[in-house]
Amino acid sequence: MSTASSPPPPSAKQVPFERTYHGDTVTDPYAWLADSKDPEVLGYLEAENAYMSAQTAGLAGLRAEVFGEIKARTQETDLSVPVRKGGWWEYSRTVEGQQYSIFCRRRVLDGEVRPPLPEDGKPLEGEEVLLDSNELAADAGFFRLGALSVSPGESLLAYSTDFSGDERYTLRIKDLATGQTLPDEIPDTFYGCAWSLDASVLFYVTVDEAWRPYRVWRHRVGTPASSDVIVYEEADERFWLSIHLSRDDKWVSIFVGSKLTSEWWLLDSAAPEGTFTVVAPRRQGVEYDVEVAANRLLIVHNDGGAENFELATAPLPGTGDSRTWTPLIPYQADTRLLGVDAFASHTVVYFRRGGLTGLRVLAADGESREIQFPEPVYTVSPGSNPEYTQTTYRLGYNSMITPGTVYDYDMVTGSLTLLKQQPVLPSPAGVPFASDEYEQHQEWAVAPDGTRVPISLVCRKGTPRDGSAPCLLYGYGSYEHSIDPTFSISRLSLLDRGFVFAIAHVRGGGELGRPWYIHGKMLEKKNTFTDFVACAAHLVATGWTSASRLVARGGSAGGLLMGAAANLAPGAFAGIVAQVPFVDALDTILDPSLPLTVTEWEEWGDPLHDPEVYFYMKSYTPYENVAAAPYPAIFAITSLHDTRVLYHEPAKWIARLRAVASGGPFLLKTEMEAGHGGRSGRYDAWQEEALVLAWSIATATAAAG
Repeated sequence: MSTASSPPPPSAKQVPFERTYHGDTVTDPYAWLADSKDPEVLGYLEAENAYMSAQTAGLAGLRAEVFGEIKARTQETDLSVPVRKGGWWEYSRTVEGQQYSIFCRRRVLDGEVRPPLPEDGKPLEGEEVLLDSNELAADAGFFRLGALSVSPGESLLAYSTDFSGDERYTLRIKDLATGQTLPDEIPDTFYGCAWSLDASVLFYVTVDEAWRPYRVWRHRVGTPASSDVIVYEEADERFWLSIHLSRDDKWVSIFVGSKLTSEWWLLDSAAPEGTFTVVAPRRQGVEYDVEVAANRLLIVHNDGGAENFELATAPLPGTGDSRTWTPLIPYQADTRLLGVDAFASHTVVYFRRGGLTGLRVLAADGESREIQFPEPVYTVSPGSNPEYTQTTYRLGYNSMITPGTVYDYDMVTGSLTLLKQQPVLPSPAGVPFASDEYEQHQEWAVAPDGTRVPISLVCRKGTPRDGSAPCLLYGYGSYEHSIDPTFSISRLSLLDRGFVFAIAHVRGGGELGRPWYIHGKMLEKKNTFTDFVACAAHLVATGWTSASRLVARGGSAGGLLMGAAANLAPGAFAGIVAQVPFVDALDTILDPSLPLTVTEWEEWGDPLHDPEVYFYMKSYTPYENVAAAPYPAIFAITSLHDTRVLYHEPAKWIARLRAVASGGPFLLKTEMEAGHGGRSGRYDAWQEEALVLAWSIATATAAAG
């Protein structure tokens, strides 16, 4: 991949810095890289970018080819399936050549029941543009929306923008009748907002110095932000919060949660100056979610030993004691309840069973029906359903071979109506996409402790099982977040080059319910890493690939997984892609002033106060365990303005790999104008994905040369 004129890799200077906890002193020679304002640090990052560019210069043709495939297969001018809210159809659309979405609405015509949906993705007749993100972004290097909320009565729009990637948003209000932006301007807000019923008041959230959302504010429209009032402040640093408006617009809610405990507060949206009432006071280890259903609450909770959660009812605005809730769907050990949507005549429960997601519809008369789908491996999830009185339920469906599909489910008759399937256009060579040319499988690896670990994989039909196929293995495994089997246009560029794509559903995720998560966190975190290595070994042993053709990929907490797997079994992989990787986990979790620290102690443990946690984390954190051994090629990608996983973690990791390990090469790419999610515009994101895929293709197929 490199060229003859490639410069030597940057060599980071070493400045000894001592860290002492629990009688253990560690010398960190690269701690100085944490100062993002130091010109020497910025110069080092730029030097790493230059080295990465030189090393990947030979991929320019392949990268352009992959980018062209992603672009050609994507219907660039497209329109989402409109969702009805009051007298309007609301939707978003994209335009060929433009980076960002345009958010729109159109009046519902007399007798119009099904959403209007032009095949060419062009604007609907009579369209009103709510917000054109392309106009807002202009020539900015980064742009992202944090809130987008039309008020009850559809007269005002609240929206917030971030132009750096640090997730600090400026909140503004637009008058939809005049199209003018009001003078109201509120800086440094967090995601989301909630309107009062009469649209005179807007509630929003701000963060503390550690980027923890901890305050809810009340803003009266037309007044300066300096007059805004704090209506809730969370003092416990383990907890964060968010603000919501119920489906019927009648209740403003504050969710307060830690990794193990939650609490909800409700306020009548017709009385925005009133006082929030707690649904049930927090009790350590009790988690619950609240859904307003007319004159009662539907509550998904884990109280009383319901490890996979159960569904209960309670009167509005709550009983004040979770032990008085009335069970509606009792706890079932094989079914993890994920959420509930309430409507006037039906209730829809979102769940997970046997590694797959599902939806169950409950009628008012007690009849229960699960929505059925034909494929053995798939993902189904709730769509946008904003009206309390609606009798159809919008849902999304896809699999590893079926593009994203939008259905309306008739909650009365049980019929499914296909509204739209994600278009997949022909390749640049004119070859049309055909799902029956691909096949998906579920495999099971066996971890060192005997646990069976599921693997989802997809490939072209006829892919050999003799170890000759290249493979990309993806993993995450934290926060009970599941990596479900879904469709990807960009992935076709791998599959059509003979790749197998696999997902390792390792412990720490939620694929097999809450116990799967519990046994992959805290002092059982190493199960996540050994599960992943076992999945890699299984793919090799069963002939799907070979170690010299296997590339691993993960991001954020999945980047921690990548670093740990590299230390555990460097010979198991030809290459590793680690995006915004959490590879200096112990240092970060020791510092309460940083994001991802105090709120994370219930995920990783508290190494600051607990020696057992400290030494356990020290034994696996990737940066501190780089060995003097041959490592595979590693490509780390980070962002300078990332507030979740700070850029210096992968920068230090790559520096130590160069200094201690052999093998490689070890590459670092730092986006200088982006945050945790990487590049913001869709074409920019495709370019970055094309680079990662080109690097993966070249790395996994190098043995064939």
